[in-house]
Amino acid sequence: MKAVIFAAGKGTRMLPLTEHTNKVLIPVNGKPFLWYVIDTLQKAGVTDLGIVVSYKQDQIEKFLSQFNIQATLIHQDQPLGTGHALKCAASFVGRGNFLVCPGDNLVSIADIKRVIGDAARPQLLGLRHEHPEHYGVLQVENGLLKHVVEKPKQFIGDLINTGVYFFTNDIFTHLKNISRQASGEYYLTDAVTALAHVRPVRVLTIEGFWLDLGKPTDVPIVEEELHRRKIY
Repeated sequence: MKAVIFAAGKGTRMLPLTEHTNKVLIPVNGKPFLWYVIDTLQKAGVTDLGIVVSYKQDQIEKFLSQFNIQATLIHQDQPLGTGHALKCAASFVGRGNFLVCPGDNLVSIADIKRVIGDAARPQLLGLRHEHPEHYGVLQVENGLLKHVVEKPKQFIGDLINTGVYFFTNDIFTHLKNISRQASGEYYLTDAVTALAHVRPVRVLTIEGFWLDLGKPTDVPIVEEELHRRKIY
């Protein structure tokens, strides 16, 4: 099983911690956060890692060498969003099915196993959240995705997108057709919505945990949660 990890962003919301450090390498309980992400994926059955990089790529290279981790680095030459990032990974992915996840979020091994458990169709992980307005909100009917609405200004639901996906190769067909947003980025969620309009995309709700390294104040919260769950 292949997995694509997004780790190219500058992490501006994590300043000043990211002024000299790639966001996914911020130390958490003595280890770079990306170590926990990779360890979880490998324990869930991922055997082939592709990491989309740009900002401070040399630090990712040093990290992989330090921890003796084998991975393919995929360079994103412009900060054009997650849709563009996945396009960059097309040659790494090839023709098979694959997992996609952010490098700054962590979910349980069990939930990763669940989302890759049905190899016949695309799936994604959602989470009930008390502040859905800060995330992409999943509109779901009978367990299937209908639409992803990015940061809605009015309440439309509390099931948010965690950014963890299991894709079949046809996602790339839809990536070719998405438009650049006002932010200057191509949103992967636009392609996911387009995919959901032509075939079933199953939405699974997280049963374990979801840890988001989004801002500096999240670091002690994530550290405490990892301690509590005995994940070191």
